[in-house]
Formats: sequence, C-alpha cells, structure tokens
Amino acid sequence: MCRIGSIKSKVPIQPSKALHLMLPQQEGHDNSGFAMVMQDLYGIFSNYKDKPLLSLACTQRGAQLVEEYMDTHNFVQLAEWIPVPDKQPGLDIQAMPYYIFRNYDYPEDAEHMTKEQKEDLLLDTRLALRKILEKENAGYVYSFWPDVLTLKEIGDPRDIATYFHLWDDNGCLVAKSIVAQCRQNTNYDIVRYAAHPFFLQGYTLCANGENTFYTKNKEFQKSLHRGYIGFESDSQCFLNTLHYVHHELKWPLTYYKHVITPLPFEEIAERPDKDVLIAIRQSLANLEINGPNTIIGVLPDKKMITCCDSKKLRPVVVGRTDDMVAISSEVCGLNEIMPDRDQTKDIYPNEREIVVIDNDLEVQRWKQ
Repeated sequence: MCRIGSIKSKVPIQPSKALHLMLPQQEGHDNSGFAMVMQDLYGIFSNYKDKPLLSLACTQRGAQLVEEYMDTHNFVQLAEWIPVPDKQPGLDIQAMPYYIFRNYDYPEDAEHMTKEQKEDLLLDTRLALRKILEKENAGYVYSFWPDVLTLKEIGDPRDIATYFHLWDDNGCLVAKSIVAQCRQNTNYDIVRYAAHPFFLQGYTLCANGENTFYTKNKEFQKSLHRGYIGFESDSQCFLNTLHYVHHELKWPLTYYKHVITPLPFEEIAERPDKDVLIAIRQSLANLEINGPNTIIGVLPDKKMITCCDSKKLRPVVVGRTDDMVAISSEVCGLNEIMPDRDQTKDIYPNEREIVVIDNDLEVQRWKQ
C-alpha cells in the first residue's frame, strides 16, 4: 500500500536491474529490531534521485519542528511518501506516530555551491534536526541525502515488515542497493539510533560482531569530524573510520583494512610499502578495532564492500545470480534470498582482504 503527495507530476520508472526488498520470513519472536538503508532508489522516488530525501520517525510535535526548521532554512518540499501501516492486532512493534520520507529541493543559494558544500549543508541540516528532536524527545532523523531512504524500527522483524507492507511486492520501495539487519534480543534496551546499518554522507555500514576498542575509537573520532556523534553502538565506529579514511583523507579504499585491522609489525617490515603502513599504524592507531567482526558497506559511488577482522569468527559470504549479488554474515541469509544460486561460486573472504562489488555486479578481491 502506497500513498504519495507531490507538487510535481511523476512517471514511474522500473529499471530491469532493480531489486524489490523481500525479507525472509522467520518463525518465532526471537528478534527485537530491524533497520535498512536503501540506495539508488526507484519506484515512487524515480523522479527525485538528485533531490535529498529526509527519513525520520517522530511525534506530531516532531513533525511540526522539522517543518518549521526546513521552512526557515529555505528547503522546498517536492514530494512526500508516508507509509500507510498495517495496524492489525498483536504486532510486536514499538511504532512511532509518524514516519516521514520527504524529498526537498535545495535552497536557492545552494545553486552556486560546490558538491562538497552541498554535502556539508545536508550533514549540518541532519545534525541540527537531530538536536532539535532530541531536545524535546520528539523523534529520530536517520538520513538526509539524495537517493537514500533509511528506516529503523524496534520490535519483531517479521511484524515490522507486516506493519510497513514490506512483504508486498507493490513497487513502492525499489532500490538497487539494500543493506538490512535484524537485531537479536539482548539484555538491554535497544536505542533506535543504534539499529544497524548506519549512514553518513553516502556511506552505509552494517557490522556483525563486537569491538572491545570502542572507547578509544569513540574518543578519538570525536576530535576528527563533527558528523561523528551519537555512538549508540560500537559498530558505528567502523562507519566513521570508513568515512574518515575514504572521504576526508581521500585514501584508496584498500587502506581502510590497514587502519581497522593492521598487519603485525614483523609482517609490515617485509612489505615494499612498509613506510606507508607503519605511518598509518602509528598515526591512526586509535581507529584500530578488536573483536570478531564482519563488515558490510556501501560507498557513495554505489559500490558494495565487505571484509572481516583477523579473528574471523563471523563467516561473511558473498553469493550471486545473473542479476543480483548479495552479502550475508551467515550463509543461511543467502539461502533465504537466493536459494537457486550456484553455491559453488560463493566467496568466503579471508581475514586479509576486501571484497568489492561494482555497479556492473563484478566482484573484485583486494589483498591486504
């Protein structure tokens, strides 16, 4: 079920390579959260791919605060999709009163901004909205970026999918890139912002594992960039480091692995690029992670990546069909979404490589 309001007329576009989000059904109520980031959107967002899309969950007061801020800062609303939920009795979901996915045009003075200045504008807007909503306990803003939709919810993932009609192949939500995770029950309350995956300026990251270097990561990252805030999850550090290495320092993607899981010094000494690797390890030691982790991410250019740390106790796997490549932290996830794939072609990345999937679905393996 879809409902969309728009100031402009639209002609839906259905690309041949687009993927509809279909979640594997699960028996029982042993999970407590679900989140997804959809990038390279189609369906109801076909005509607004270059316009920033605001994703938030809020109260009525929160919606008013957001509208006031956006009007004051000269953002022009172009379209809005408000999901019509299935409110059948018995669903395990901690639903917010309002879910708003709204396209805006940039303010007029953004016409002369550079790409980097527009990126900063969108980041600062999201941070300002988060601060406003937190102050009044009025909601959550997850992302504000072109061609990106973020949804985070607390409850049983199966019921969340029912509530938002995610089981329905109705053409509303269509994307070429989807990163999603279901959260298992823990012995503490889940904060909505902590639900994986995380998003920042075109970068999406989902992690499965834990990070015992979380505190030193967090304290160091706070000094690096104004966008590194919140820290509701230890895995959020992995996203900030990816953003810092690739976006801020503008280093090749291959160096991300050397930052988060550096080689031992005795192995570095045998490398022809030892001077660079030693400098990285010495200058960014506080960004190293520790723990059995699998990392799955998406870059602003739509490439997907995955890697794992040296403990490799989380067996990430990459599978494919003719028109889809999928990454899962467990092979059972691939078996659900592509049961008919050729499993002999599955890739199990080792602990010293990054796997990259480009926009033509070609798979590359980069050795550390």
